[in-house]
Amino acid sequence: MSGRRVDAKVVLLGQEGVGKSSLVERCAHGRFRAGPYQNTIGAAFVAKVMSVGDQTVTLGIWDTAGSERYEAMSRIYYRGARAAVVCYDLTDSGSFQRAKFWVNELQNCEEGCRIYLCGTKSDLLEEDRRKRGVDFHDVQDYADEIKADLFETSSKTGQSVDELFQKVAEDYINFSAFQVMTEDKGVNLGQRNSPYFYSCCHH
Repeated sequence: MSGRRVDAKVVLLGQEGVGKSSLVERCAHGRFRAGPYQNTIGAAFVAKVMSVGDQTVTLGIWDTAGSERYEAMSRIYYRGARAAVVCYDLTDSGSFQRAKFWVNELQNCEEGCRIYLCGTKSDLLEEDRRKRGVDFHDVQDYADEIKADLFETSSKTGQSVDELFQKVAEDYINFSAFQVMTEDKGVNLGQRNSPYFYSCCHH
């Protein structure tokens, strides 16, 4: 890929240990490596080429450190992101509360960034339903409230991982097309101030 051209910057956020690096490994390389993983320091980057209809999109995916001591550094990486995948561990209710922290950060600092909620480690629930620590309906209500898409994934089995990043790529194409359309037609001040215009087109 010449010059590693990136169309859309995507950032992964979430508590340490929720499986962000495994998610990226599955998305970018189609594999799962059993731990132990070395904790991410700062952020790791991969480029993933996606097809949307007859178009191709290169997602530049930043896997950020989940440790609280790297919080300020994570803010550097999500600056200017078009999409954020906010991860939590389906077996850990505390990780979902931490996910809400990152959503608030994004809403305050990157209002044009589309948010995708990603529950990880769904394979553990297949083994034992009693391990679920985060109620699906509670998360779905929250996703509706913040206008986010919700995915429950497993990096081990691959469940819904491709679907998640495909949706990110499709939304990027669709909303970029909307932006071009509105710019071509000329948008009046009232439209520019509307929440829909801002959430879809501001970057």
